[in-house]
This record gives sequence, structure tokens and C-alpha cells, in this order.
Amino acid sequence: MKTCLLVLVPVLTLAVATSSFAQNADPHVKAFTIQFEAAKNYVTKSAEKVSEDLYSFKPTPEVRSFGAILAHIADGNYLFCSKVKGEESPSAMMAVEKGKTTKADIQKALAESYAYCDAAIAGVPAAQLADKADFFGMEQTKLSMIGFASVHSFEHYGNLVTYMRLKNIVPPSSEPRPTPTSGESTPGN
Repeated sequence: MKTCLLVLVPVLTLAVATSSFAQNADPHVKAFTIQFEAAKNYVTKSAEKVSEDLYSFKPTPEVRSFGAILAHIADGNYLFCSKVKGEESPSAMMAVEKGKTTKADIQKALAESYAYCDAAIAGVPAAQLADKADFFGMEQTKLSMIGFASVHSFEHYGNLVTYMRLKNIVPPSSEPRPTPTSGESTPGN
């Protein structure tokens, strides 16, 4: 029994930790999902890290504010992932960016948009990955729309990094990594 538990606990831990990746077994989707999860993590941590008063920060008047960039990412998530699902977007074009201004509202909308994408990515059958999706008159595939979602989040994470650096805030991707405590292995050990 003890041996069974020793084997089962790490397996269950790995299964839970990779559940968002494992929901769709297609290797192409898995590759895009890893990128999407990284972008989602950095964007979400940025949204959490920056104080409410900086959500209205714009380095110049011509660009989006920090909060507007996050809201724009949410709008994009709905657009790209609705194409993956083969349905109309549940959010009108630019609805989050035009309608949400507080940190709490933007964070909620961002989390909901990422959850929508998680479900879309996990639910697309491998046989439908090459299905066509119209994207502003360009013929794309459902798989390429998953890629667009990742690229879009990373593109605007770059904007967020610049805004944070201008305010002397270390962006999530540049934060020091925790050092292992004694007894934990480190990469290469």
C-alpha cells in the first residue's frame, strides 16, 4: 500500500499540474498551449502586480493605458478563441476595452477571457485543427488561431513590460526565480 501511494502521489501531482496541457492530446496543440500558458501567466501576473492607480498610466497620450492593454488582450482572446470554437465571439468587438476601467473589472474580464480560451483549446478535436476560420477576410486554420492568441498576448505583454519598467516595476518574466531549499533538486542535478 505504501509503495502504491509513493507511485500514485507523484503521478496525480503531475496530472493536475499538466491538466491544461493534457486536455488536448494533439502535439501541435500542446506546443501552442505551452506558449499560451506562458503568455497568460505573465499577463495575469502583470495585471495583479500593478496598482490600481497605474492602470490609467500612458507613457504618451497616443497609446493605450496599462489597463486598456489588458482589456485589449481580453478582447483579443475572445476573438481568436471564438474562431477556434467555430462560434460567434461571446464578447462584442472592443467591449472589454471600451467598457472596463477598474483594476478589478479588467482582471475579472481578463481571467474570463483566458478561461474561454482554455476551454476552446482543450475542446478542439485534432481532426478540426485544419478547418478554416475567417479572420478579417484572411483564411486561417483553427490551429493558427491558437497561435494568434499566444502571439497577441506576448505582443502586448511586451507593451506591459515597457510600462512597468518606466515605473520601476520589475516585470514577472524578469523576477528572480526562487532558489531551491535544501533537499530539492535544481536543474542539472
